[in-house]
Amino acid sequence: MFQSTKHRIALISVDGDPAIEIGQEEAGGQNVYVRQVGNALAKLGWQVDMFTRRSSSQQAAIIQHSPNCRTIRLNTGPAQFIGRDHLFDYLPEFIAEFQRFQMSEGFRYSLIHTNYWLSSWVGMELKKKQSLIQVHTYHSLGAVKYRSIDDVPAIAAQRLAIEQACLETVDCVIATSPQEQQHMRTLVSHKGNIEMIPCGTDLDKFGGIKRSVAREKLGIAPDAKMVFYVGRFDRRKGIETLVRSVARSSLRGQANLQLVIGGGSRPGQSDGMERDRITNIVAQLGLQDCTTFPGRLDDTVLPFYYAAADVCVVPSHYEPFGLVAIEAMASQTPVVASNVGGLQFTVIPEVTGLLAPPKDEAAFAAAIDRILTNPDWRDQLGVDGRLRVEIAFSWKSVASRLTNIYTHLLTQTAETVQHPQIAA
Repeated sequence: MFQSTKHRIALISVDGDPAIEIGQEEAGGQNVYVRQVGNALAKLGWQVDMFTRRSSSQQAAIIQHSPNCRTIRLNTGPAQFIGRDHLFDYLPEFIAEFQRFQMSEGFRYSLIHTNYWLSSWVGMELKKKQSLIQVHTYHSLGAVKYRSIDDVPAIAAQRLAIEQACLETVDCVIATSPQEQQHMRTLVSHKGNIEMIPCGTDLDKFGGIKRSVAREKLGIAPDAKMVFYVGRFDRRKGIETLVRSVARSSLRGQANLQLVIGGGSRPGQSDGMERDRITNIVAQLGLQDCTTFPGRLDDTVLPFYYAAADVCVVPSHYEPFGLVAIEAMASQTPVVASNVGGLQFTVIPEVTGLLAPPKDEAAFAAAIDRILTNPDWRDQLGVDGRLRVEIAFSWKSVASRLTNIYTHLLTQTAETVQHPQIAA
């Protein structure tokens, strides 16, 4: 016999394993969001099961993060890395495994929170098979993404249709910025229920390290002008724009200019090929002596890199939110970011950093130089950035607001079941 309780929920992230090391291929903001939201919800009393697919035969089936929070990896296609654009055909297997897990637990989830369009389809199909509430976070909109790339994948039409169906039919969609919410309305559908809840960051992890201490630990000279990027190696992240902007810097050759490009890559995979391409551009521009690639930066070292930097650059062609920006701001490091998507919401120009048009090397160079040549202003930007994050972006706040939505939807559903004639 199946049982159900409002305190047990499922976060579904088929393609974004919340337990994986951040920085691996296609592992970034979505993975962090699901993991942090899951942990924060667990601290508020929810029992959280986070579902993803197994991408390696060496991975454990279940990872227990805390007494009330765990990652559950389901067998979905071959146990190997599969790019997002090639996962759709395996989703029916994910659904079958999810139902099998419920059967083994003797339990049906009454609420699921799906992440990214692949998981939204899983959720919508599950709703056809059992009674449940579905909340969804997009993380990326195909309608926006496909405008910024030349090589549109074959799955594009299917993705766009599913994203529209999701917005129009699920119980609630979470937008992480006003800009993302506007894109949903103008590019996806005017129907559907949208709530705006920004992403969060770990206020304890970031912000407690002095720049001098961080530089001593990392072996970076006290007088260096350090420009920092961290993220996936993906053309849409705009790393080429950053490299070319540093090459145009007025400080080049006159100061100890240092460019640090952090992030992991897999040789032979798409991110590995992008890293090779960026490395070649660095060589062509003669920046080898001032550029370092430290590789994947885990939680033990990433806060030191943020703290050591004079400026953190987020040159993405598009970001629905941009976790890196608020991690840098939490670390009291000013941000130069593309004037796109959620970055227009997280970064306040002239207050916490500067914005520049995407792919505009000259504009990025000018913005970076403004901060590097004004250390007092740099420090003030850092102080104001930290203050903004403390006020607006904590995972506890995100979990509290999600709890309000979950509770409202669960209560509403319970009342409908008890009083169907009133609901009608």
